[in-house]
Amino acid sequence: MVQPSSSANGDVDVARSPADLPLSGSPSSRVRHSAKFIASASDSVAIHLDAVAKLAQLLVTHSRCGEMGLDRWKKHELHPKSGDQAAVDWIFVADTLNFSFWSEVEDVTSPEKYAVEYRGKRYTGYWSCCAAINRAIDEGIPILDARYLASITDAQVSHIFRASGKGEMPMLAERRANLQEAGKVLVEKYGGTFLNAIRAAGNSSQKLLETILNDFPSYRDTGTFKGEKVEFYKRAQILVADVWACFEGEGFGMFTDIDQLTIFADYRIPQVLNYFGTMTYSPELQKKLDANYMFQYGEHEEEEIRGCTIHVSELLKNELNRLIKTAGANAPDQPEVNAIVLDHYLWDYRQLHNDDMKHTPYHKVRCIYY
Repeated sequence: MVQPSSSANGDVDVARSPADLPLSGSPSSRVRHSAKFIASASDSVAIHLDAVAKLAQLLVTHSRCGEMGLDRWKKHELHPKSGDQAAVDWIFVADTLNFSFWSEVEDVTSPEKYAVEYRGKRYTGYWSCCAAINRAIDEGIPILDARYLASITDAQVSHIFRASGKGEMPMLAERRANLQEAGKVLVEKYGGTFLNAIRAAGNSSQKLLETILNDFPSYRDTGTFKGEKVEFYKRAQILVADVWACFEGEGFGMFTDIDQLTIFADYRIPQVLNYFGTMTYSPELQKKLDANYMFQYGEHEEEEIRGCTIHVSELLKNELNRLIKTAGANAPDQPEVNAIVLDHYLWDYRQLHNDDMKHTPYHKVRCIYY
């Protein structure tokens, strides 16, 4: 459901019917078309083009200041810095586990909230997973070894992700299953390392995505919306994006079609987009969010939130790049922004402005896909 506006410079490219969905095409193009279809048929989520244009104006300033660069990912203290196979395998393990980090305990200082103490710092959310992986490596646990993962036990997973307080990482059984599946596939098909899957893709992000989706079932993030199959692929796309960002688009991270990727539809990016008013919810959906309603993966409203998140982000990216291009004479060295860079900036923005967003609820789902 798109609210018209004259502020976003031009017509909105929204698919109007299921017939507009491609029967084939690259994984990212299918995600993009799914999002357009959901946005056109949404009942509970509205997209506001004037707010999209306003946010683009704000972000273009941040882009000019170098705050939306490719190097943001690598600057995070827990992410790998080495440009080698170990970095690739670290990313693969982290993204095989990259789901459902939200907690019923909102207070980040509470001992009841799941947290990992690592090298004198306390980490929560996604960073707790990264800290636990790094802690395991420091302790000599071969968590990057595919053969170890293929037979990893519940007890080993519990030890690796043990909390520093009273909390517990959610969905440990599902994380163990994901790691076992991933380890077995790597051993059987890729010589024990995800690096061989990257090499086989021949510098194509979309070929690598197809490989991930074909060979690793836990990454197949799809659903059905109003009778039509829709595709999201948050974790699969972020896996490719993380490799690209870690290697800064070179070496193992060199993909000639990296700009095809869409934003990664999780629960935090919608929170930011809602905070800025680019997408809003019907009174009924807002009541559910305010009441901490637990959505089911594949539920109608859950898919509307995720689909509209992707579509709003496409509109935002296009408007942002239009502004960058228009200002090209004054800032000729300012690069265009792709969905990965935009996602990283918005996700970090939420982290940095957590207190400001306390009254902007996000949708809660327990699943392995985001």
